[in-house]
Amino acid sequence: MNFAALSLSVGALLAPLSPAPGGAPAMGDRITGRAFATRSVVLARNGMAATSQPLATQVALDLLKLGGTAVDAAIGANAVLGLVEPTGSGIGGDLFALVWDPEAKALVGLNGSGRSPASLSLEALRELCPDGKIPRYGPLPVSVPGCVDGWAMLHARFGKLPLDVVLAPAIRYAREGFPVTELIAHYWALGGARLQRYENFAETFLPGGRAPRHGEVFTNPRLAAVYEAIAAGGRDAFYRGPIADTIGAYMARQGGYLTAADLAAHAGEWVTPVSVDYRGVELWELPPNGQGLAALQMLRLLEPHDLGALRHDDPRYLHLFIEAKKLAFEDRARFYADPAFAAAPIERLVSREYAAERQALIGARAAKLVPPGDPISDKGDTVYLATADRSGMMVSLIQSNYRGMGSGMVPDGLGFVLQDRGELFDLTPGRANTYAPRKRPFHTIIPAFLTKAGAPYVAFGVMGGATQPQGHVQIVCNLVDFGMNLQEAGDAPRVLHMGSSEPTGERMTDGGKVSLESGFGWEVVRALIDRGHDVGWDRGSYGGYQAILWDAEQGVFHGASESRKDGQAAGW
Repeated sequence: MNFAALSLSVGALLAPLSPAPGGAPAMGDRITGRAFATRSVVLARNGMAATSQPLATQVALDLLKLGGTAVDAAIGANAVLGLVEPTGSGIGGDLFALVWDPEAKALVGLNGSGRSPASLSLEALRELCPDGKIPRYGPLPVSVPGCVDGWAMLHARFGKLPLDVVLAPAIRYAREGFPVTELIAHYWALGGARLQRYENFAETFLPGGRAPRHGEVFTNPRLAAVYEAIAAGGRDAFYRGPIADTIGAYMARQGGYLTAADLAAHAGEWVTPVSVDYRGVELWELPPNGQGLAALQMLRLLEPHDLGALRHDDPRYLHLFIEAKKLAFEDRARFYADPAFAAAPIERLVSREYAAERQALIGARAAKLVPPGDPISDKGDTVYLATADRSGMMVSLIQSNYRGMGSGMVPDGLGFVLQDRGELFDLTPGRANTYAPRKRPFHTIIPAFLTKAGAPYVAFGVMGGATQPQGHVQIVCNLVDFGMNLQEAGDAPRVLHMGSSEPTGERMTDGGKVSLESGFGWEVVRALIDRGHDVGWDRGSYGGYQAILWDAEQGVFHGASESRKDGQAAGW
């Protein structure tokens, strides 16, 4: 059965959830009239945490109650997530963050991504990859893990509690065990099936020869020991000495190139966030090597259109959104890379003048291919979390192994898997994202932040590879154009376009594929097909959203955690 026919049969059941005209949700049988919200927004005055796993949320709150800052809470929660959600996070991966500094009254950005091995040249890597693609798993896509250094940088600048206090809850859960939650158990089984062939993976993550099931208790004493070493010795305990030596020796044995010297040379970077204003709010993203600029470019392309006069599920809005995404992703494929090797023309890319030029390429029908722009002329699985404290500090933090449980490389006795982020390099010489030694790969994980009139407003993120900038834009439009509250903005059904040109070298020639999450009516599917879109079906690729909003007038934090994850928003 094709998707259009399937939608005709299923759509009638879903249609009552569609918004009413003008963007207001249909009342239906919901007392509040919030048709999409799976739960109420969480409200609190002293602090808030929103993560994708309830134990991590509770740890964040406990640290806030001990007098810790939002950064202390974020690090503690991230450490717990690296244990309880190894399907999307861990100290073998990278980290990015946006922090609202209440003393400076400014937003601060951290790029905590690691670089490629110094000893591996482009020529050698091309010989090792005869099909022209870097493998998804194994030793070749492993780059330096930047997470622990990111924790150290954040803690040194914004932390208040000692690091051993911040990491103590994660250490306790690692030694005593925790029950595995439902969605994580599902992805754990998938990751285990893919990666069990690699040395040490099954021994660490598949007790009894299989992934732990929903509700079963899992312990990771090896990871507890690594956390204890970091708590006592700081970031150098990870990047120098026995842990780094173990990683280097293991990688050499696996045929990899990451060395202890690569770890010792690593350093994260404080960066200046980039923003665009959109109907009275400012969306902030980190500059490349991440993909946050794509969300800013998409908003610039949507800005001239009166979306508030439409609905969340109006085919006219969805068509504009999809076509704007295609245009932004062409520039993403061409320009987004490590700025130390290829600096993107950021100001031009996010300017209204450049957006006006690109607008001409949006027609009434779906484009099969679109060219990248010429802004130089004159003319991801992941975890996301947000925390906030009573001082007004707010943290938007995202952290990832890249593909679920990463590369499958589990160094001897350390209890974590190394990321496979290096898969996202291009092997074609001469491009912005072409592989080079000690270069940061193009990155999919991006935290987001909204300000209003220069004051903090919303810390939020949407996990999931190329879903992320699309999710950021849909959250902003849901809040600003369609009048949704913080919870509903994340729970509302999403549209996802895949198949755009990529920084790894692939080029879109067929218009890509559009997936609509359940909740859109059949008439929406039919209207998009009539406009020339290839509409299909996808399961589980629509991201995972967490958010905290600051209501300055009332002095109240709002928290939201969507139903696509096992997560929780909670405050005190």
